[in-house]
Parts: sequence; C-alpha cells; structure tokens
Amino acid sequence: MTTGLAPNAPSVQALPEGVREGNENLVRLTAAAGRKVAALIAREQQGGWLRIAISGGGCNGLSYKLKFAPEPRRGDIVVRSAGIDVLVDGKTALYLKGTEVDYSDRLIAGGFKFANPNAKASCSCGESFSV
Repeated sequence: MTTGLAPNAPSVQALPEGVREGNENLVRLTAAAGRKVAALIAREQQGGWLRIAISGGGCNGLSYKLKFAPEPRRGDIVVRSAGIDVLVDGKTALYLKGTEVDYSDRLIAGGFKFANPNAKASCSCGESFSV
C-alpha cells in the first residue's frame, strides 16, 4: 500500500477499488506542511495517510480535522502533495477545493494553517470557518 512516509517519493501502487485519485486543485500542502506531516507520521505511527476532514463546530460553524489513517476508505479522494498522501472524503471535498495547507513552527500563531478560498469568514485561530 502506498504511504506518505517518504516525502517526494513517487507512489507506485494502485489505489484500492472505490478510491479516486485527485490532484492539488483540491488541496495542496506546502513543503513546510509536508515535512511536518512526514515527521508526525514517523513519530505517531498511526498510519501513513493524512486525512483532512471538515465537521460542524468551531466558532464559525465548520472546523478542520486532521488525523492519520492506516488506509483509504471507499469513496475517498487521494491527493499526493508535498510527498504526502492526503485523504479527503467526498463531502469534505465540496468545502476544501482550492485549499492550501501550510505549517509554521512559530511559538505564537504557529501550527497548521488553512488558506481556503471557499471560506466567507474565518476565526482568528484559523481552525474554523463559514461558507
């Protein structure tokens, strides 16, 4: 199975049935975000795939969720970006299209940041938005 463990390494295995391949027009990780995710995957050992999801909650109504997954699920879209295999479900894809994920290691206002062109409003922490 393809994993995001080796940044910038080409994926060589086919995706499971029911899983589609997307591209960076859906979501794109910057090089800094890719390096941080690769380090976290190696440290956490919870799966070699990064799942990005959007759920209800947060101060603006919708919030981003990041977690590691051992494999894609039926209906997922896989985007290979910055050497990482990113999983996005079909519902999340509607809200995520065109989003760039960056990472900053600054002590204040650091962490993962989402630049989502679909968001009409975002909170100051950058973890929730509205459409």
